[in-house]
Amino acid sequence: MSSTQLRRGGKRGWTVVAAAITLLGAAAGCGDSPNAPALPGASGGEGYDALIQSAPVAPTSLVDASPWASKIRAQGNLRVGGTDAGPLFSIKSLDNGELTGFDAGLSQMLARYITGKSAVKDLTTLTITTVDTREALLQNSSIDAVFATYTITPPRAAKVDFAGPYYESGDAIMTKKDNTSINSVADLNGKTVVTEADSTAALEIKKFAPNANLLLFQHDPECVAAVQQGRADAYVLDQGILVSDASSNPAVKVVGQPFTHEPYGIGLPKQDPSAKQFVNAWLQTMFTSGQWAKLWKATLGTVVQGATPEPPKIGSVPGS
Repeated sequence: MSSTQLRRGGKRGWTVVAAAITLLGAAAGCGDSPNAPALPGASGGEGYDALIQSAPVAPTSLVDASPWASKIRAQGNLRVGGTDAGPLFSIKSLDNGELTGFDAGLSQMLARYITGKSAVKDLTTLTITTVDTREALLQNSSIDAVFATYTITPPRAAKVDFAGPYYESGDAIMTKKDNTSINSVADLNGKTVVTEADSTAALEIKKFAPNANLLLFQHDPECVAAVQQGRADAYVLDQGILVSDASSNPAVKVVGQPFTHEPYGIGLPKQDPSAKQFVNAWLQTMFTSGQWAKLWKATLGTVVQGATPEPPKIGSVPGS
């Protein structure tokens, strides 16, 4: 098939229905060419800014009632932990340096909700985080929130609070574009499989493909490179991240269906319970107002075909 299509699938979360992404050829031309098409969710500009600026602003009384939100309003922006190199989720625009994408847009809408500001660049400041640093940065108050395809798990929820979930994904499989031997998780047995160290995927691979030869790297680009260079047969991680990677790399593809349920949450400091209460209430506003759906269409929906999904139920996951 010639497109990647995701759909809501109950407990299965988001399901890959087809394997290749229609924009791979176009994305391959991005690089350094000034005439190359922009990646989806990465161009920023007036349309993206207008979407963020159309998001609601909280009544002063709501912000006053939350010590966490009051602090953010006083400092003038939301200090976000995340990435600037995740197409569709959070990536820095080559045109204007602005962060755009689904995660970036949600963080900007939350910052606007609290501060009332309209200049998108002034809404957030970014600290790059990894799976090893997210909890520590929240615990030592270096950041206010994490928007980083952050899967809610009981061990993580013991260290930080989670609002949400705001999105549901699942572990999926990436292979080289010409690989025809891997189509499902069962096909990983006997193969060399790579994933990020300390990710939830490492445990799931051992559970679902116990005879796979598991390799661990620290960062997503290293895992993609291992597949592309033939050092690994497959890369397993959250479907949303793999689809994002494949949208800018024509040498790889996402195959099969997700075989786990991965709810993404907004990481928050556990030392201030008002943060979780405030952000969950804001999320519900985003869901019911249609702002969440509009942002999805402008970012993930530029690659993912089909109807806009229903947002997940807040508090539906232990620890959220």
